[in-house]
Amino acid sequence: MGKKHYDFSGWATRNNLRCSDGRTIRKDAFKDNDGQTVPLVWNHNHNDPLNVLGHALLENRNEGVYAYCTFNDTEAGRNAKLLVQHGDVTALSIYANKLKQNGGDVLHGAIREVSLVLAGANPGAYIDAVLSHGEVSDDEAIIYTGRDINIAHSDDWYDENEEEDDMRFMHADDDDQEMDDHESDGKEETVADVFNTLSEKQKQVVYALIGQAVEDAQKGGSVQHSDDSDEDEEDDGETVADVFNTLSEKQKNVVYALIGQALEDAGVKGGDESVKHNVFDDYEDENDVTVLSHSDMEAIFSDAKRFGSLKESAIEHGIENIEYLFPDAQNINNTPDWLKREDDWVTTVMNGVHHTPFSRIKSMYADITEADARAKGYIKGNMKKEEVFALFKRSTDPQTIYKKQKLERDDVIDITDFDVVAWLKAEMRMMLDEEIARAVLIGDGRDASSDEKISADHVRPIWTDADVYTIKAPINVSSAATADQKAKAFIRACVKSRKDYKGSGNPVLFTTEDVLTDCLLMEDNQGRIIYDTEEKLRTALRVSKIVTVPVMENQTREVNGKTNYLWGLIVNLNDYNIGADKGGAVNMFDDFDIDYNAQKYLIETRCSGALTKPYSAIALELVYNLVLAIEAEAATGTIKGKSVSDLQSDIVVHDTYIKGNLKYVTGYTGFSQDTDEQSGNFLALKFTATEGATTTVQLVGGDSYMEPVTLDNDMNAVLRITDKNKQKLQVVTTVGGESLTKVYSLANLRVANS
Repeated sequence: MGKKHYDFSGWATRNNLRCSDGRTIRKDAFKDNDGQTVPLVWNHNHNDPLNVLGHALLENRNEGVYAYCTFNDTEAGRNAKLLVQHGDVTALSIYANKLKQNGGDVLHGAIREVSLVLAGANPGAYIDAVLSHGEVSDDEAIIYTGRDINIAHSDDWYDENEEEDDMRFMHADDDDQEMDDHESDGKEETVADVFNTLSEKQKQVVYALIGQAVEDAQKGGSVQHSDDSDEDEEDDGETVADVFNTLSEKQKNVVYALIGQALEDAGVKGGDESVKHNVFDDYEDENDVTVLSHSDMEAIFSDAKRFGSLKESAIEHGIENIEYLFPDAQNINNTPDWLKREDDWVTTVMNGVHHTPFSRIKSMYADITEADARAKGYIKGNMKKEEVFALFKRSTDPQTIYKKQKLERDDVIDITDFDVVAWLKAEMRMMLDEEIARAVLIGDGRDASSDEKISADHVRPIWTDADVYTIKAPINVSSAATADQKAKAFIRACVKSRKDYKGSGNPVLFTTEDVLTDCLLMEDNQGRIIYDTEEKLRTALRVSKIVTVPVMENQTREVNGKTNYLWGLIVNLNDYNIGADKGGAVNMFDDFDIDYNAQKYLIETRCSGALTKPYSAIALELVYNLVLAIEAEAATGTIKGKSVSDLQSDIVVHDTYIKGNLKYVTGYTGFSQDTDEQSGNFLALKFTATEGATTTVQLVGGDSYMEPVTLDNDMNAVLRITDKNKQKLQVVTTVGGESLTKVYSLANLRVANS
């Protein structure tokens, strides 16, 4: 590509400009790119070849790297050409890598592409580093010049018969002379034109130089060369000389002219008179210019050392609209950051579930766990009986899930720092995925009467799914239980509940950060941490992974008048199916409201979700209560050497009394070594109590006294009944300082005599 046949040109990067992260591009840092051609793309988007707009010829100059750019004949290239032609896009940026540094100075690098961007970051340049800084590194960066580009002739942009003076777009020089950042539209540049190319920091230095020059002249001394002095420093540590040296020769000449004009005015009007003459001769509206008097300027700059900064000094002297003199605050990031919940769990859920291209899900299974489904032994002469088992099925239909947003079109046009539409659409997809993942694990939490609720019949929550799909494992603890006691009970419930799990492979534990922390901080009797790593805890819990879910915190449900707190879900998500018919997958829709000048966006999906395997999930719920249940020992069992059927029959335990038949037994040596206590009526009972509780049983009343008996791990007991009308059974269970006592009358028992 020759320089005479390009569409536009501009500075790709400028030298000796300190960047916002403290680095500075030095002369010839990209000299190896001199004469090279690199792609011209849109906004550094490398993931689509349609974003390649053309190419750029790079030229290394004393002030930086200059680019001569040509558009290709694609639709994107032609569109970009029109944007540049009409002045809609005026900034260039480069992508570079293999950066080598010495401290904050960038000494060498390789430009890989030049991009058209909507807006530069500042009037100079800055580096938005991708990797960390280093003395010598293979760092990479995007460098925004923030400088306007220059438009050159192209055969299809102008009529060759037009007079050159009437051309809207001007040729760039072919020699080494720099093209100015702001070409005039067929007229000579004014001092104001050049002055307006200065950054706010450079303008601030110019004001300082003018003030110093006037002060020196009025004192009868010579004007000092402030650009060679290191005395006056900016707030960020730069000296006046540092900033002055960033000016081009043309800009420096304008500064000299301004200082000369100020000195001339000061000599004619006197030190205390206001400067009435506007040195910007072609400025259209003098009323819009804030003019400082010489006395104000002298006072401000003489006080600068006392107040520590030019800004504080100017405020002290009561200048209105002081913000005009100082640069605006700039965003650290190109787009606003999200203040959101931790959402790594969403990816785990969405990637873990099983997907089908149909939305109406039907699962069928046969229950062969009952005794009637067992194989049977055959006795000759008897009739063989058929196996009996039940078939079950359920269907799940889809529901539409959506998120809707709106932007005023004026706002879309006015926000030029970043693509607000793309940013908004990313938020919509992120929140849609989180809502679906939440519905899969625990439900959306909205009231059943809400029109916005995701129905549990269409996306079935694992937590509250039917017991045949989700095993409910209670963690029974006292309300006074410590964090360690709760964590221990949680771990025991996780491990013990796995015996009923029928899901696929090794499941994942979804829990909260608080539960995970309590488990990791659990100590033994010597105060040592039991599980000092998450890996050790994961192994103990027999799960493949532990995932914390913020939306699971403080989730409760009422069961039989009691509050159950969700502490964990154990599930292999491959057993959970999400289905969507063709056309029902995630789609984004745009619409324009012509009446309200608003751009509206909708993202939606139509899907269903449900567990497809019985007993494929476990819900671990903390229950703050004491459990105490009593029932008769199974008739087929044996206790203390006697068959239960030899001791009793038809025993039923009611809330306050026990009824049934007690047989007369002799020679019950397993009960007692005392001969007098080996005969009589005996009651065999089975007890269930809160995990970790201590449970005692005792016969109270009557003529004989019985010491309380503490139950062992088998949680059963045999009691010798001597006077059923006076004796009562008292059971006490205690855990964490709380206790529960139940008393049962024995008067309804029927006893056999010897």
